[in-house]
Amino acid sequence: MIQLTRRGFATGAMSLAAGTAAPVEPSLRLPPTDRPTVALTLDACPGNFDERLARLLVENEIKATIFVTALWMRWNPNGLAFLLAHRDLFALQNHGARHLPPILGTRPVYGLRPAGSWDAIETEIAVGADTIQTASGTKPAWYRGASALYSPEVLDPIRHMGIGIAGFSLNADQGASLPAATVAARIAKAQSGDVIIGHINQPLRPSGGGIAVGAAALKRQGMTFAWLPG
Repeated sequence: MIQLTRRGFATGAMSLAAGTAAPVEPSLRLPPTDRPTVALTLDACPGNFDERLARLLVENEIKATIFVTALWMRWNPNGLAFLLAHRDLFALQNHGARHLPPILGTRPVYGLRPAGSWDAIETEIAVGADTIQTASGTKPAWYRGASALYSPEVLDPIRHMGIGIAGFSLNADQGASLPAATVAARIAKAQSGDVIIGHINQPLRPSGGGIAVGAAALKRQGMTFAWLPG
């Protein structure tokens, strides 16, 4: 079930051209299961490929949902090939075409220029999805916007495209900005049902190693790793 963790979903008709409400950050948890289960989701924003993290996940047989941008796919053909060679562990989902936040208007968020209009957001989602389908043969079922923030006015239109909005419940690395030990400690606190967000596009930062250590520790404790459903 998706829940909004920030205020801003104003009532009444709103303009999809201007964006009148503050951005929101959807939360997402897995449905209950009979075994302790979490979903590890990793964003591949424009950047490089953290092969160190990917290989450690393979060695530990840990499933992860990878949210790829079309830009990342184009810039990292070897990384994409690695993910596609391990389809038993890695599921590709949509992080957009150009990593433009699905926010109306012109105000930057986390230093990123927003898509600005519904037409641009729709294009960002559609082109990202088409690129993934061309590369993998599978149509993505989930979309996570750049910055994981959304103008509340666009949430229902995105869902009407037949796409799930991939929020999260545990932020492991704060945009790949945290030390490895901090990241591992955050992941170690995961509870069954958590959707964990991290990054796989920053191989020179220590946070990726923390993701691998924390995920492996969870598995040793008996946690199951699952892809997002659908």
